[in-house]
Amino acid sequence: MRTLFCVFSGTGNTLKVSAALSENLRALGDETEVIRIKKGSEVCPEKFDRLIISYHIHAFNAPTNVISFIKSLKNAELPTYIVCTSGEPLRLNDAAVLKPRRMLRKKGYDVLGEFSYVMPYNIIFRHSDEMAARMWQAALSRAKRDSDKIFNGERDLKRVNILKRATAYMFKIEHLAMPIVGRRFRVTENCVGCGACVDICPQKNIKLQDKKPTFGKDCIGCMGCVFHCPSDAIKPSIFNGWKVNGEYSFEGAPAKDDEVCSYCHKSYLRYFHESEQK
Repeated sequence: MRTLFCVFSGTGNTLKVSAALSENLRALGDETEVIRIKKGSEVCPEKFDRLIISYHIHAFNAPTNVISFIKSLKNAELPTYIVCTSGEPLRLNDAAVLKPRRMLRKKGYDVLGEFSYVMPYNIIFRHSDEMAARMWQAALSRAKRDSDKIFNGERDLKRVNILKRATAYMFKIEHLAMPIVGRRFRVTENCVGCGACVDICPQKNIKLQDKKPTFGKDCIGCMGCVFHCPSDAIKPSIFNGWKVNGEYSFEGAPAKDDEVCSYCHKSYLRYFHESEQK
């Protein structure tokens, strides 16, 4: 089987999870290819035997660029899976698969399953490296089980109740707001004009003028530019108090149960314990 991963990853976490799944599938005998979803991306999924769409959840919904990407896909009858990542293990996030699932099915794709992973925040607050290591440990365990399901063509679809649907609907306002908010991103005097933000932006929304970045109207709020700025120079408008800058370390000792953050403490513990079951 030839499996195509189409991945939207603002700061790299979703790509990291997708790479783990890809590696497991290759170990099982698949050929895999991973591409990044960026503005203007064009793919030919009909040349593959299986499709996997991966993305980070934005306010309980699929990001707008992922919706646009799915719209651009040619019709094809392929077994398909959806992989989502989020910064917290809330079941409200399950609603983020609904629109992609519906759109894919209309195009002939047989959506067989949807899998969720928790990775460190790139906005709101910074997790400890110990929490990041525990999340990655859990992700590796889940990726092993999920890749077995994918390889065997198993069904594993999420059930999305009315509360999850209503919450996702209310938070869709982010999709309308981000192009406006994104135009108000600014840089401080720390900016060195390196252009890292230009290169990382999946929407081609940032340009350098006089060696300083300017921000256009196509921001989707992925926070890649903020997170990866080497001089921590980008102020993301109303989100400045929530910004997170700099890579996490996933290689240290994972957080123990009593070291798990107090925010959504019980939900994180539930997710970790479910993930770590043999």
